[in-house]
Formats: sequence, C-alpha cells, structure tokens
Amino acid sequence: MIQKFSFEELPLKGAYKIQPFYATDNRGGFVKDYNIDTFRENGINLELKEVFYTISKKGVIRAIHFQLDRQQPKLVRCINGHVYDVIVDLRKDSETFGRWLGFDLTGENRVELYIPKFFGHGYLVLEDSIVSYKCGEVFYGAGDSGIMYNDTGIAVEWPFDKIGGKENLIISNKDLNLMSLEDYKNCN
Repeated sequence: MIQKFSFEELPLKGAYKIQPFYATDNRGGFVKDYNIDTFRENGINLELKEVFYTISKKGVIRAIHFQLDRQQPKLVRCINGHVYDVIVDLRKDSETFGRWLGFDLTGENRVELYIPKFFGHGYLVLEDSIVSYKCGEVFYGAGDSGIMYNDTGIAVEWPFDKIGGKENLIISNKDLNLMSLEDYKNCN
C-alpha cells in the first residue's frame, strides 16, 4: 500500500492538516512526514532549524505555547500514543483571532499539523505519547510564552473525560502561571 502526501488547509488560514507519505509491504512500513519540495508545492515554506520530541504521560496538558520573539512555525505529529492537539490563531489582525481547532493525533493515524508563525499550540495527552516537533526556528527561551489552557477568552473544550476527569490533569508550574488571551492582546 502507498499513501501519498495530502494537504488540507484549515479554516484558520495558513494552518494545514497533513497526511504524510506512507508505504507498507511485508516488512512493515515507511513514513515520510516532511519533504521541502513537496511542502513548497503545496504552499508551505518551511525550512527546518530544530527537531525535538516530547515524551508525556497520560493526563499531561501542555498549554497554549508560542514564542513572543522569533516565532516558530512547526510541523507536529504524534509518533506514538494519542494526544488531543489544539492550535489557536494568535495573529492580532486576523479575522479568526482567538479561534481554536482541535485534532486527535495518534501514532496510528499519522496525521500531522503545520502550525504557522503567530499561532499557539498545546495538547492533552490521552495515552502515554511521544510527539515530534519539526521547527522553522530554534527555541528562544527569552521569548518563550503561552496562554493558560483554561483561558475563557479562547474556551478550548478539552476532552478531560478521556483521562478520567480534570482531577487527573498533570500540569507544570510554568503552565499554571501563563497569561490570558486578554494579556496577550496587550503585548507588543
């Protein structure tokens, strides 16, 4: 079986849901989730500068993260497990500013998201997971920021029932002290 790349631009313009190239035979499978030429042919200009992985336990929530300086466009894919992944349009001049979309990313479905500059990104881990990040800018600690996972201005509908309820949430101290969408509006 061979499944070629497919690209679906999302209602938050500039963001894409991508099905990577996937081939199987009697030996197993092969996944190619990035090719610079294929991405450019489909309207995505992403040159990679950094690749990393997060390894998370069921119940972990990673809030709506972004960099205030040196914005990081990124390609995100769950390579093992299951996460409920959320992207938020944080472009202040966008007609979809503050809107979010959620996706089930799993090792099995191989769906990946292209998240452009000036978007926030977070996820709730529904099964122990490994998530791959391929970034168009390196991490810049001085610009690292985010918005609270439960911000009422964004109002993400997290599937807490899939982790046995909100009481099973695992969250970092950093993510407990992030800004609100309203605070973000007032940032330079």
